[in-house]
Amino acid sequence: MDSSTDMTKQPSNTIGAFDAKTKLSELLDRVRQGENFIITLRGVPVAKLGPIEEAGAKPDPEVLFAKFKMFQDAHPLRGITTRDLINEDRR
Repeated sequence: MDSSTDMTKQPSNTIGAFDAKTKLSELLDRVRQGENFIITLRGVPVAKLGPIEEAGAKPDPEVLFAKFKMFQDAHPLRGITTRDLINEDRR
């Protein structure tokens, strides 16, 4: 973006809808490089423009297990078994 746009009044990752429309190709090139933008309409943020997450990316099982353990530790069952919970849900 050049300094002649209205972006000089807002953070560099914010762009007005008109400028976003006229410079969409340039914005998409920058998004491909990892940048994110907030698009505003009359100064009010209305949309985000940024790279999409890889659809095929799978989370690390060790990280998921660690998060699950943290959740379990924070929410103990206090004597209730998993079987009790399953049976309760089936009623």
